[in-house]
Order: sequence, then structure tokens, then C-alpha cells
Amino acid sequence: MYYFGIDLGGTNIAAGIVDENFNIIKKTSTPTLATRPTDEIAKDMADLCLKLCKECNIPLSEIAACGIASPGTANSDTGVVEFSNNIPMLNYPMVDKVRGFLGIDKVYIDNDANAAALGETLAGAAKGASCAVMITLGTGVGGGIVIDGKIFSGFNHAGAELGHIVIEKDGKPCTCGRKGCWEAYSSATGLINMTREKLLSTRDTIMWEMIENDLSKISGRTAFNAMKLHGDKAGTEVCEEYISYLACGIANIINIFQPEVVCIGGGVCNEGDPLFVPLRAQAAKENFARNSDKQTKIVKAALGNDAGIIGAAALGMNK
Repeated sequence: MYYFGIDLGGTNIAAGIVDENFNIIKKTSTPTLATRPTDEIAKDMADLCLKLCKECNIPLSEIAACGIASPGTANSDTGVVEFSNNIPMLNYPMVDKVRGFLGIDKVYIDNDANAAALGETLAGAAKGASCAVMITLGTGVGGGIVIDGKIFSGFNHAGAELGHIVIEKDGKPCTCGRKGCWEAYSSATGLINMTREKLLSTRDTIMWEMIENDLSKISGRTAFNAMKLHGDKAGTEVCEEYISYLACGIANIINIFQPEVVCIGGGVCNEGDPLFVPLRAQAAKENFARNSDKQTKIVKAALGNDAGIIGAAALGMNK
């Protein structure tokens, strides 16, 4: 049997047909156009799946179930997206809508970061782990927790919002309304903001040349490239500050869950050793169980953008 996996993002809707061994047979995507009526988005999600069936010559009768990875608070019991700010939704009956457009009964939903964590645990960098945490460093900091093969999302399906643990009381404002959230410091957005602050404080850095004196051209790679390629002092200081905040949050998570694996995804994780070597060292120093024979592995996520599709498809397996 086959499964549909749909990863609903703020920019694109990605969908794939996944087999029982978590292999993606074929995938496709379309722009989300997030501000339009949500029914239109739900129909596009279903249409992508039907298109894949046609292209793969797989009849709909061979699709066992469909899983949806959605931003926001997605209630896996009711199939309702109770709240999402990236794609404006409030108590939207996503499962019922997609079920109607798609024409199959078994449709399931969960938060997108949770689904990505499940994907990595079943088929990626945390494969085989009994307890794993996934962190995604993007516009925000996403979090997903898998314990004994099951997604942990709290009693109200709003759990694992790891980006909103506070690491600096009364610190930088966060989009959630709190101050000092980990997301404000350790997201790619936080890294860009740190780089901008450093540039505004000094002209003595290669980074001005790298961005052609245009602050709008700062990216999450600017400081790391300045450090790696040029040994730039200001760029190095930005990277060290960023990694210190990232390590603080990861150490907090390790001390709470003591997972076998922490997977890090998102564009920032592509920095490789210049990110991971100091990150692992700093997190290890703050690990309460640092004297234990068993230590959490901090690794780069393996599935990239496919994690959400595979994890979403897996929502319908064993149901």
C-alpha cells in the first residue's frame, strides 16, 4: 500500500506518495498563497495528491491513508487546526475538508515540526531512537519530540513549542508576545538580526563588502562565511554569540528529556563543523548528565525538506 504525505508550508505546499518503507515514490509542490481562502489551499493539497496518483499510475484504491503536516496547533484527535499564524487559520476543519476533496476516508493531521521529527526518527538521522528531539532553525525555531515512536504534543496538542522556552528573561521580543524566547536568538532570523547589529556597530569587517553595503542583503550565511572564508573578527564574534545561545537552548532540552538524539534541521545546519563542533562542546558542558556513560548525540537532520512529507505519511501508518 501507499500513503500520501502533505507538508503544508507558508510558502509552498509539498506532497508525495510514500511506500511502506518510507521511500518517496514521487513528490511535487505548488505555491501556498497563504492569504487566500483556506478552502482553496485544502483543495490544492488534495489536487496535488490526485495528480501524483495519475502521474505514477497508482489508483486511489491503493492509497491506504493521507497525512498532513500543518503549521500551528493541529489537533490530531479532531482534525482541526485550532490556530496558525503563518497560514491564517482558526478552528479550521482541515481533515474533513481534505477528506472531502480527496475522496478517501483515512486522513490524519499533526503539527509540521512534529511530523518532521517523526520522519527523522523513522527514516532519517534519528532512525531507531526511542527518544528523539528535532529542532528546525528557520524563520523561527520549530520543535518536535518523539517518545517510543509516538509524537509527544501535550494534552492539548500544543506541546513541543521548543522555540518559546525563555533563555533570557526580559530579553529580545519574540513574535509570540514573550520576551527572551530561544527563537529570538537561535532562529535564522535571530542570526540575521545579530549580524545586522554587529554591522551597525562597526565598519571594520569584511561583511560590509560581502553584502555590498546593503543591509537588506544579510543572510544567515553572512557571518559564517566571513568567519570561515576570511577569518573575520566581527563575523567570528557573531557566530560565537549565536552558537552560545543555540547551545543554551539545546542543553535545556537535553536536561529535560535526555533524548538519544537531537536532530538539527533548517538552513543553518548546513554550516557543518564550524557550527556543530563548538555547539556539541558547549552543550556537553551544560548537560546535567555529563558524567553518564550514555550521552545525547547532536546531529544534522538527514531528510531535509522530505522529513515533513515522510512524517506526514507515517501519521496514517499503523492506524
